[in-house]
Amino acid sequence: MVRQPNNSFCADCEAPDPDWASYKLGIFVCMNCSGTHRDLPDVSRIKSIRLDNWEDDLVEFMRSHGNSAVKAHYEKFVPAFYYRPKQHDCVVLREQWVRAKYERREFTGEHMHLQKVYTSGHHEGMLWKKGKDNKQFMRRKFILSEREFTLVYYNKEDLSRGPKAVIPLRDLNAAFQPEKIGHHHGLQISYLKEDRTRNLFVYHDSAQEIVNWFNAIRGARFAYLKMVLSPTNDSQLLPLLTRSSLKEGYMEKTGPKQREPFKRRWFMLLSVDRRLLYFKTPMDALELGAVFIGTEAHGYAVRECVPRSTLRNKWKCGIAVDTPDRQFVFMCEREQDQREWIEAFKQVIAQPMLPQHYAMEADMNRRKS
Repeated sequence: MVRQPNNSFCADCEAPDPDWASYKLGIFVCMNCSGTHRDLPDVSRIKSIRLDNWEDDLVEFMRSHGNSAVKAHYEKFVPAFYYRPKQHDCVVLREQWVRAKYERREFTGEHMHLQKVYTSGHHEGMLWKKGKDNKQFMRRKFILSEREFTLVYYNKEDLSRGPKAVIPLRDLNAAFQPEKIGHHHGLQISYLKEDRTRNLFVYHDSAQEIVNWFNAIRGARFAYLKMVLSPTNDSQLLPLLTRSSLKEGYMEKTGPKQREPFKRRWFMLLSVDRRLLYFKTPMDALELGAVFIGTEAHGYAVRECVPRSTLRNKWKCGIAVDTPDRQFVFMCEREQDQREWIEAFKQVIAQPMLPQHYAMEADMNRRKS
């Protein structure tokens, strides 16, 4: 049964070759998702496909159900914008997806009221937010409005004193960063402020609530993009709702003359936006700069290099990124980091540019001139 095409991937995160099965639901799941199922004994019971004994009646139950039939029931009313986690997504996303489907039954049609928190177009509440210039997290009031197409937050619970920031949905992005933030529910919210990326680092003590925030932001972004882009198919908007970084990490960077001292910076390569952002540290609120990454046909390329000015550097693994205006040189600590960065750059360069990318490239060039 597990070799059947529909059962050969985890019913929850699509990991290949699942080794476990829920004999109460009739689905095949991977080891990671099986852990969440074990925490839900009222709705799911887990057995190993290979190591446990299977009674004939349980085998027949699995045969009569299977991933496709069960998903058709438990995922019948998943909103188009709702994020369906994959195997490499963070724990909180995968865990809450399983709980939403089977424990809360949010998508079967029985408890549609539970979806209002992320489908109503309005969500508000308190989040723990990191200070711009310090490491302390403070409770702040956030209000998401699809009608106004904004996310607003206040430094004080007294809203009469006005918001600290009004963030347009046009530039808004939310992505989970639990390791960077140091909390299992850590969410990084980014937007443009005076043509520079501004980061907010937030979390909520409730796993369900932070995932609701994440999907509420996706829902509001979905409505905004649907209005401004008028796509022929809603599925065209899904890659634009959450712009996760293709790769992040430290590299050393020199100046345009390549004679300046190399300085260590934290880099984020955004595939959807075709931008390489750099910060002094991973938790900086404001970017120090950005590099647009176009296609080979437009004069962009990446390769290994060994700059002469790095003889005294501890980091010896060089990368040269060619753009129409200049060459950027970066140094990595290890050859593995160098290979991974080059592969990530090549992946972005190989993607065709969309109309919004040409506008973004022109805008970034205008700001530099």
